[in-house]
Amino acid sequence: MSSTNPAGRPRPRRPAMLDPHAAEDLPGGVDPARRDAVAHTTAAAMIDGARATEDPAVVDRLVRLVEREGLDQVAALWADSPATSLPGALWRLYVLREWVRRDAAAVSVRYRRGLEGGPGAPSVSEVVVGVGDAPTPDQVRELADAVLSGAFVGDLDVALDRAGSFCRVLALGAAHDADAHEAVDGPTADRMTRGASALLRTADDLTHAASLWRGSLLE
Repeated sequence: MSSTNPAGRPRPRRPAMLDPHAAEDLPGGVDPARRDAVAHTTAAAMIDGARATEDPAVVDRLVRLVEREGLDQVAALWADSPATSLPGALWRLYVLREWVRRDAAAVSVRYRRGLEGGPGAPSVSEVVVGVGDAPTPDQVRELADAVLSGAFVGDLDVALDRAGSFCRVLALGAAHDADAHEAVDGPTADRMTRGASALLRTADDLTHAASLWRGSLLE
């Protein structure tokens, strides 16, 4: 994900615990040479653990594991993973979740802008074709909460596709805002345009990951 905030603003500096290199300083820190393997292992455990059992007690233990270790520390191991990998896909979902949680008002405004559209602009149905209605910010947060707690038992490709469609609606909103500012505030318009581009890249990453998952190629 770009260092630009999806809303078009510079993303706030990550807390130290979100820096993948800071994982070395955690208790029982991970050797850098093993970080990639650990990233894949933790991502697979989070997705497959709940899926592999119908025992509610096992799902509960997975949720408690994330609560005890801290999702931020787990996610830190995924940050440098490629978008075409499971940990890379989960990292993008995590960052999207954090943005929705921390800047809910701005995200909601951008989402409404995307739904409203504008003259000559593509409609929401055109940019999210094939995934049904785009999820709302609250639905995306709840979906990400379930996936990132280890309790998700649905189809991961559907979850990733829906997160991607949400990013596309936000990108539409950012583009509409950029058009509105172009005549009176060029720098702000440029910033919003870059934000829209970053959101589209994230949307592409998520939908591609969904496609890989359907082909049993996302590892």
